[in-house]
Amino acid sequence: MIPGDIGRELGVRAAGTWRPAPPGAGGTPGTYATSLPFLMADATGEEPGQVAAGLAGRLRQVAWIATVSVTGGGYLTVTVTPETLAALAVRVPAAGDACAASDALCGTDILAAAAADPASAATWAQAHEQVTAAITGRLAEAAGAMVNRQGLPQRTAPPAQAAPAAAVAFAGTDAVRYALARTRPARARTADARRWVRHDFSSPFFTVRYAHAHAASVLRWAADLGADRGRPEAFRPELLAHRSELRLLDVMSWLPERAASAARRRRPDAFTRYLEGLGGAWLDCREDCPALPFGGRSAPRNAAGAAARLWLAAAAQTALGTGLRLLGVTAPERL
Repeated sequence: MIPGDIGRELGVRAAGTWRPAPPGAGGTPGTYATSLPFLMADATGEEPGQVAAGLAGRLRQVAWIATVSVTGGGYLTVTVTPETLAALAVRVPAAGDACAASDALCGTDILAAAAADPASAATWAQAHEQVTAAITGRLAEAAGAMVNRQGLPQRTAPPAQAAPAAAVAFAGTDAVRYALARTRPARARTADARRWVRHDFSSPFFTVRYAHAHAASVLRWAADLGADRGRPEAFRPELLAHRSELRLLDVMSWLPERAASAARRRRPDAFTRYLEGLGGAWLDCREDCPALPFGGRSAPRNAAGAAARLWLAAAAQTALGTGLRLLGVTAPERL
């Protein structure tokens, strides 16, 4: 989301060139590094450092950008203001599923499977192929590609004892689809269905869906207590300043970039692991920065602080739910 904002300020599509800045290069929440100057230099014949300096000069005129630096002979590192990062707590819920959208793949046409039922596959390799194709299509569509969906090749019905069908019967379609989405291409030969139905944090499938359900529960509990996050214009971004809040916001800011990158590489497993990081960031944040009065000593001291954290819960729910739907997995509000 924020990398895309920076690209639009420059008038270029820079998706795929952004990386979190390493700690030694100012890698704090809200900091983004790009190799874009090297690509532009290849096209223009200029030196990468000169290109980066020109881009840095333009970005220094943007009010919501705090600092810009050039390192490594042409890498551009940009840090946005804390208020800009915190504003994602309002922007993400307002965007809904469009919080994962970008123009990174505009002008690209791809073919994708119309549907993916892992229980219909005769082997794990076939199931992985189906699920990967369907998820890639959804990710690419979010990134602006024109997706042409087609039916999968006709195959003979799998035997009743086929491993994917047996796993679906045991663990459910969501768990198996998530497991296949998370599997790297070179390892698409088996899956342990028992692992995916564990109701504990050893299961990434459980963890991500639990994180979504918990964020939804915070908003439900707030409504029961009569607490309201208020209107967007009353949001006070300076109240989201704890390191856990800033880390969550930072991870959230990468959602469109990670969706586009996974689509371009046809690697849903990379997006799935990003989503696990997002879920973990929310679970850490809810421990350190509870939104409601029964959160103990760390609970907010006033209504404005509670409202800011409720906006953050709404943003976490929206981002996690969007990510799960892109994987073709349901996003429960209760577990």
